[in-house]
Amino acid sequence: MRRVAVINQKGGVGKTTTVCNLGVALAARRKKVLTIDLDPQAHLTLHFGAEPGTDRPSVYDVLVRGTPLDDATLKIRKNVWLVPSHTRLAGAEAELVSAVGRDVLLRDAIVDARRKYDFVMIDCPPSLGVLTLNGLAAANEVIIPLQAHFLGLQGMSKLLETITLVQRRINSDLQVGGVVLCMFEAGTKLAGEVVDDLRRFLEEARGTNVPWAQARLFDAVIRRNIKLAECPSYGLSIFDYEPHCNGALDYARLAVEVLGVADESTETEPARSADAPASAMRIDAQGSQDSSIANIA
Repeated sequence: MRRVAVINQKGGVGKTTTVCNLGVALAARRKKVLTIDLDPQAHLTLHFGAEPGTDRPSVYDVLVRGTPLDDATLKIRKNVWLVPSHTRLAGAEAELVSAVGRDVLLRDAIVDARRKYDFVMIDCPPSLGVLTLNGLAAANEVIIPLQAHFLGLQGMSKLLETITLVQRRINSDLQVGGVVLCMFEAGTKLAGEVVDDLRRFLEEARGTNVPWAQARLFDAVIRRNIKLAECPSYGLSIFDYEPHCNGALDYARLAVEVLGVADESTETEPARSADAPASAMRIDAQGSQDSSIANIA
């Protein structure tokens, strides 16, 4: 079972969008996917069309009250389940301050779950408190959604420091699986510079003992697409809302890379549209080779 924490300390970079749509794309390839909403804002819960703040058990009950994970799990669609969030989760950190093993509560709940999954995908909040530590302690893999901006690179360096500390002190299995560029605008000088810096940084880590030594910059990028912004308001994934748009195509391609399988068509992977040339499907790193962006290291 692959347990994937999708995390970035910066908000609005595509974490929730990635958990929802990558999860659905994996499910279309016959993988059983559990998604967990660890964010008190409950955006993943809303994205899937569930109503946060109801009387049904949520991830709050799992962490604070010891409710079994199975009792808090909702089936969203074929092969996709959700552990919803709740507004009470915002106060969970204070409630757990004296709890024994408070950083591994989610990990233990996943281990004890009766239903088994191929993927557990955790939508972490944009902060580094107890909730995020629970997500990192429960995961064996991290995917970092990133915008191709200078400040995004700076924030990523701080995030990698946190992942290193968690790996050393709490979860020795934790590794960074990769970085996915979201809201990507190919052809700009800045995007090219960021891609160059990221590739250089990840290559320099090869053969070292840091958690990102085997991380990759995914070839599939998530292009800026208005349909991806619209679908959460309807409580739908991009594949249910507009299955032939660029956003659906990009997440289907990302699922192929995450699985490491040949690029075969599925019911959620539409044929390439006439206005989406092949060159747009991959990272365009034709920016300046003399990057003005500081190295992450």
